[in-house]
Amino acid sequence: MTRGNESNSKVFYKGANDDFVVFVDDIAALNNWRNDRSIPLAQVLNGWKVFVTHKHGAQGLLDGASKGLLESEFGTSNEDDVMTKILERGEYQISVNSSHQADKDIRKGPSVLGR
Repeated sequence: MTRGNESNSKVFYKGANDDFVVFVDDIAALNNWRNDRSIPLAQVLNGWKVFVTHKHGAQGLLDGASKGLLESEFGTSNEDDVMTKILERGEYQISVNSSHQADKDIRKGPSVLGR
């Protein structure tokens, strides 16, 4: 899990029925793979999971994509084939997480009370 001010590199794929996301190491690894398919997917992907956003775009809440959902969108539930299609046709995006915004000293009590 990334912490504050760290970037996430992902590939967003807008499908006919839903939106999908896979995380990648960086744009250089993705471009190298797109030009040379002999590079293993393990050197491109940052985690071996396909996420679905339930039509909420690239910034939506991410859930693991079910085999049925993959089958209906891509015609296969084989994750290797699905990830290949997403990496080929998807849009590379990078986002930066903001720093942690919670209370720093919990001994002060909730900040909502307005002491």
